[in-house]
Amino acid sequence: MSSWVSRATESRNAQLITTAVVSGALVASTIFGFQKARRMYRVADLKASIPEVDAEHQSSRMTEYGAASNVFAPSKEDERSTALAARARKGDYDDDLILEQLARNRVFLTDDGLAKLRSAFVIVVGCGGVGSHATAALARSGCAKIRLIDFDQVTLSSLNRHAVATLADVGTSKVHTLRKRLEQITPWTHFECRNELFNEQSAAAQLADLNGQQPDFVIDAIDNIDSKVALLNYCWKNNLKVISSMGAGCKSDPTKIFIGDISASTDDPLSKSTRRKLRLLGVNDGIPVVFSTEKPGPGKAQLQPLAEEEFAKGNVGDLGVLADFRVRILPVLGTMPAIFGLAVANHVILSIAGYPNDYLPSKSRDKMYDGILGALQGAEERLARALFIQDAQGLKIPITQSDVGYLIEEVYSGRSIISGLSTRLVLSRWKKPSTNFIDERTPGQKASTIKMNDLVSMTKEEATKHEKQVLKGDKTLEEVYDAETIERVEKRMKEEARYERFR
Repeated sequence: MSSWVSRATESRNAQLITTAVVSGALVASTIFGFQKARRMYRVADLKASIPEVDAEHQSSRMTEYGAASNVFAPSKEDERSTALAARARKGDYDDDLILEQLARNRVFLTDDGLAKLRSAFVIVVGCGGVGSHATAALARSGCAKIRLIDFDQVTLSSLNRHAVATLADVGTSKVHTLRKRLEQITPWTHFECRNELFNEQSAAAQLADLNGQQPDFVIDAIDNIDSKVALLNYCWKNNLKVISSMGAGCKSDPTKIFIGDISASTDDPLSKSTRRKLRLLGVNDGIPVVFSTEKPGPGKAQLQPLAEEEFAKGNVGDLGVLADFRVRILPVLGTMPAIFGLAVANHVILSIAGYPNDYLPSKSRDKMYDGILGALQGAEERLARALFIQDAQGLKIPITQSDVGYLIEEVYSGRSIISGLSTRLVLSRWKKPSTNFIDERTPGQKASTIKMNDLVSMTKEEATKHEKQVLKGDKTLEEVYDAETIERVEKRMKEEARYERFR
């Protein structure tokens, strides 16, 4: 090896080649090193050119959802109103002027009632069409402590129903739009603005006390079902007074708007879905709601299906602002959210002030549910004796009064799935059990393993015939009922299966 190197270095050609290779490597390394140094200098210059993000920087005024919280510079009028409101909240405002502004409320509610309202703390969740009108009415009536919760911003389409928003507010947060405009009317009102999305995880913090004062009332003006259910469930379980606005979309008849218990609200898809999910969480009643009994009809507005081209774009859920957030524009007549919002505010004002507000009560159906439950237990005993065991006396069933109410009202809308009749209703098994449904594992106790999705709503006469021919007899469902009835039952059961995840 050493001899080969010696011979190579003695050759002039080999020396030239070696020199060229070494020189090339040296030049290449020099070029690469220069380029790397130049890149480093350029990156350093670029970083140095980026300004520091301070409180005045535009990016600091964006919410986590990409909405601008303060796009437009305040006008001189806004600045004067803000300064006046700041002084008024510190007490630099003549109380006689406040009482004069509230004079009509004062003589209506009395001094004691108005004093209660002025010291009350109310939370409004959802500051769109319904929430903005409710908030404006509360502030104008004297409520001096209001917390506003909404993650959304004012859009051009908001202006047909929002209580106070103007063109200058488009693109700004709804909570700050409300605060800014209402401070010009009632500068002494303390507004706490939370530009946040309400959900189950944040409920405890967002509905917390204000300086040690528990909320006197919570207003639900949310149009997202999951958030609405989370809010109402939290308030119910934590003994917070709450009133909920059901759907104002596709409604046009103000004479059909009522205030009543959520268990009595009907003819409203938003109300039905809310009631059903709340029942699954154990909340059956005790929540006042504003709802409309107006039924859809020919020529009336309705929610249209999403266009096929939108489905073609891929996952429809990706079109929403947030997960599970509606992606279709709901037809809304601008006057109806205002009426809903004012009805909500009216209830809150009267309740806080202690003014009589007796609404037409809904008829209690608990006695009917008890009757249906007893009839179901008797039917299970008869079926067990006919098919499997002789001694079925005292058979237990895993169905409660609450379950009966849920099935009758929410799943079957208070009607027979067979005929559509609404009188003398009972619950019956739909299919004949193929195996023994009696659980005897507990000594001295027999229990049926029947499940809620085994049951359908029928009239008493229909159930008697069904028991004799199908459950105890040899006839099949196809031999007793037409294809349309069987399809209707199966469709209803599939629909109910989608709600099983909430149990």
